[in-house]
Amino acid sequence: MTPRPAARPGGRSARVQQSVHEAVRALLEERGRDGLTVPLVAARAGVTPSTVYRRWGDLQELLGDVAVERLRPEGEPADLGGLREDLEHWAVAFLEEMSSTAGRSYIRDALAGDPDGANAGRCSAYAVEQIETLLARAEGRGEAVPALDVVLDHVVAPMMYRILFRPGLLDPQYARDLVLTVFYRFMPLP
Repeated sequence: MTPRPAARPGGRSARVQQSVHEAVRALLEERGRDGLTVPLVAARAGVTPSTVYRRWGDLQELLGDVAVERLRPEGEPADLGGLREDLEHWAVAFLEEMSSTAGRSYIRDALAGDPDGANAGRCSAYAVEQIETLLARAEGRGEAVPALDVVLDHVVAPMMYRILFRPGLLDPQYARDLVLTVFYRFMPLP
C-alpha cells in the first residue's frame, strides 16, 4: 500500500497526515526506531491504528513518507549571482545535509518504505526542482547553462552514490569538484 495524497488540501486528511508525521518525529526522538509501533504512533497522533494502516499500510511505509517530507528543501536555493557559485553552494549544502547521520537515515527510510518507487521519485523531484531553479535563474542572467540531466548525472548521482555506499569519502571539495567537472566538460568554451 502506498501513501495517498490528501483528498482535500488543508482538510481532515492533511490534518491526519500532519499529526501522524509529528507523532512519528517525536517518538523517534524519544524512543528511537526500535521503540516505534503503529499503535503507539496512532495514540500519540490521536487517530486509530486502522487509520494509519489504511493510509500507509505498515510502519516502514509510514517512516518512508515521513522521511520524504523531511528531505524536502525548505526554500529556494541561494542566489549568489552566478551559476557556478550557486551550483557549488547548493551541491555543498546538499552533500552535507544528505550525508549527515539524520540525512542517511531519512534516505534509508524513504527507500525502504518505497515498494513502487514513489518516494524515490518524490526525492528526485525535489533535487530537480532546485536545480531547475538555479538553471533558470542563470539563463535569465544571460549565462550559458548545462542540461538538467548533465547536472543530475554528474553532480547529484555521484554524491548519492558516495552518500549511500562510500560515506567516508565525503567533503565539501568533492561537491565543488563535481560542479567544476560540469563546467569544464559540458559547457561551451567562451
